[in-house]
Amino acid sequence: MNSFVQTRQETIIELIIEFYNELNMRYNHKILLPATILVILSAACSKEKSYSELLREEEKATNWYLSGQRVETRIPADSILETGKDAPFYRVDKDGYIYMQVVELGDTSDMAETGDIVYFRYASSNLKWMYNGNEIPPGGNAGNLNQSASFIYGNYQLSSSSQYGQGVQIPLQFVGNNSEVNLVLRSYYGFKETQSECVPYLMNIKYFKAEY
Repeated sequence: MNSFVQTRQETIIELIIEFYNELNMRYNHKILLPATILVILSAACSKEKSYSELLREEEKATNWYLSGQRVETRIPADSILETGKDAPFYRVDKDGYIYMQVVELGDTSDMAETGDIVYFRYASSNLKWMYNGNEIPPGGNAGNLNQSASFIYGNYQLSSSSQYGQGVQIPLQFVGNNSEVNLVLRSYYGFKETQSECVPYLMNIKYFKAEY
């Protein structure tokens, strides 16, 4: 990448971070970055890099974060999971593309079924940015009660569901409604619009049942 262009990109990114940090200090609470801005920032840093380079960066950032956590390489055979903020991150798939920490198990007598509308609130942080020491506020709708997010469980064809990627639905195999999880999510299961940039995310997700 041209050094002048890279410097301009870095300056813009620093100004955005400084602006949001100032808002957080002024109003004394955490303000989440809109997801679209996070996508722009991710894309700006991925230009001119090969796909294999982006994959290596993704793996490095993911391994860096998990190295500071308790990790279990498989879901227990009895599916009884530890819960809480000190619970381990369980490897959910054989390739290690998704790790899940269960903060609140929720109501396991009321599990989501295929075709159900599931509402959720989330905060997502780009693990590559975290690895590089950039303090960027999380994206998502966790701090905005007026912004809802939902998907149809088991449906990956509708754009309203597929935009969030498969990863946000996978925990519902193990937790019930009114649950909370933290996910380490590789791009394969992540947001559709950042998959090509190989962006891994740390996500906090709370699931809610649709009220009729």
